[in-house]
Amino acid sequence: MNNNERRNRIYEILESSDACINASDLAERFSVTRQVIVSDIALLRANGKKISAMRNGYFLEREKPTGCTETLICRHSLDMTEQELCAVVDNGGTVLSVTVEHPIYGQISGELNIASRYDVEKFMQKVKENNAAQLCDLTGGLHIHIIRVPDSAAYERIKNKLLKLGILESDNRLAK
Repeated sequence: MNNNERRNRIYEILESSDACINASDLAERFSVTRQVIVSDIALLRANGKKISAMRNGYFLEREKPTGCTETLICRHSLDMTEQELCAVVDNGGTVLSVTVEHPIYGQISGELNIASRYDVEKFMQKVKENNAAQLCDLTGGLHIHIIRVPDSAAYERIKNKLLKLGILESDNRLAK
């Protein structure tokens, strides 16, 4: 298989999958290095293919999902992360990203795309396995989530649950 055939096959795999595909898995599948796959993805993107990357792999961008995006300003200790994420997904939302405002580096964001309890479990497992710091560690727990919700009722349910947990930060508390 030549390079172009491999790239075409990678694109076909992404096109037929609803899940993210890890670069290491693709590398093993095609008996090349992970770096070759990263380069292949870059070339596919340069040729107009709508391929996005997340922490757990690559995926093909699809039609925009229905619903709307909303912003949540949250503050909590690290031991509340799982409760926060579950509060969103259990009430119909998807946590798209997390952003913190760092005093030196400005805004730092990470894509999450957490849409289910399974996704929450995998995220928490990865944090524990890697003993990884979370972005909110940099800001005393203060962070912003962009979430996708199907409707305003779901957004209200999520806000109410986060308020009950003491996680949702009010604008007045931010101004202090």
